[in-house]
Amino acid sequence: MTAKTLSTASLFVFATALPAARPLPAQEVIDLTARDQRLDAHFEEVFRIGVLEGEDWEMFGTVMHVEFDENGNLYVVDGGGGMSLGDGTRVFGLGSAGTRVLVFDSSGNFLRQFGTSGEGPGEFNVPAGFAIMRDGTTIVSDFGHRAYQLFDANGGFLRMVLGSDGGGPGGMARDLLADPRGNAVFTGSFGRGVAMIGDAGPPTSRPITRLGLGGEEVQTDTVVEAWLPPRAEADLKLPGNIGIPTGDRATLANAMSGISQPSIFEPPLLAGVLPNGGIVYADSSAYTLKVTRPDAGEVTRIIRRPIRPEPVTPRIEKEHREKQERDEREAAQGGGSGGPIQIRLFTPGGRDPGALNPTMPLDMPEPTYYPELSVLRDLSTTWDGSIWVRRRGDEPESDGPIDIVTSGARYVGTFPKDSTEMPDAFGPDGMAAFIELDELEVARVVVRKLPAAVR
Repeated sequence: MTAKTLSTASLFVFATALPAARPLPAQEVIDLTARDQRLDAHFEEVFRIGVLEGEDWEMFGTVMHVEFDENGNLYVVDGGGGMSLGDGTRVFGLGSAGTRVLVFDSSGNFLRQFGTSGEGPGEFNVPAGFAIMRDGTTIVSDFGHRAYQLFDANGGFLRMVLGSDGGGPGGMARDLLADPRGNAVFTGSFGRGVAMIGDAGPPTSRPITRLGLGGEEVQTDTVVEAWLPPRAEADLKLPGNIGIPTGDRATLANAMSGISQPSIFEPPLLAGVLPNGGIVYADSSAYTLKVTRPDAGEVTRIIRRPIRPEPVTPRIEKEHREKQERDEREAAQGGGSGGPIQIRLFTPGGRDPGALNPTMPLDMPEPTYYPELSVLRDLSTTWDGSIWVRRRGDEPESDGPIDIVTSGARYVGTFPKDSTEMPDAFGPDGMAAFIELDELEVARVVVRKLPAAVR
């Protein structure tokens, strides 16, 4: 398998509080047509930003995140080149020392930027997750501080909210979805990945959690218990000769004891937030969308299309293994870190927290294959409540057409494959932002306006 670097600051703990028994509402099951109704992807371009050479605010390193506020201002998180781990490895998705937030108005005019590196309040120390509230409040999940940092609409530092048990390093979450009602974000193990847990034992679900940010410490509330496909436990042991402090050794050994490995082609957990604070999510290989009521978490509506997953055949498995081997050879020839997974113990408190921490290779068990290819690959929601759903393409891990469905279970139509990408952010009045690379691999953000039917 291709090498990865896992940052381990604390345990991934999944705990569920048992509420008092109460009657569940009836679930409305709605089956949509199997026949696609074609939509034309003629979107009006509003503006684009990002150039090879120009003003400082025009040149991006790695665009980590984009999002709008209620005034149509666009927030662009530029993560530089990704965080360095001190041995030539760069982790994209963790902000570097040059991470900054740039703000543009609804016409693309530069307004301001904020974000400096450091160890003090209001300074970025391994920023990993971002969310923009509708009033312009910026939420930064800062692994180095083990806290969520809040900035006002002008980029001024407001306060820190300490992380809690669960999530990523130090109880922090990386994947954040803003709650439209404000003062909270949602998080979960979206997509696929190695699961790490602690003393509670292997997880039995993939929870979606609301993180309340109103106090001094984050308040967690599990609003969805999504289905977890069967996984194999890795049963990894900590090498005796690795030189790390006793406390860190115990933390890492605990985490390793519960590492579980997803099967190849495992159905991803996909989720979006609706305007009322409800959740729409997909957690299986079928074309099934589940819609919950706000806060309560009960599924009140199930939306289905009769598009079935395809079986994973021996030919598909063979082709996947051959592709993995080619990728590993190319990575090794290009100077990449091929081979087993690398685990690095994450210690906060410095400008380059990973630089002096040891790494160790872990040989994961031979992967297993999920028996089906999932129908769905991506899901997102608009400010008006439409659901954009990306289906799988002709190949096992390729993108296909995009369906537009309302949360009220009305099928709007389908954008054919390659006619449009999924927007990286939706905004008010049909605005949508797309992160793109030009022919010179220069990062840019293009804002387009969507027609009323698909907002």
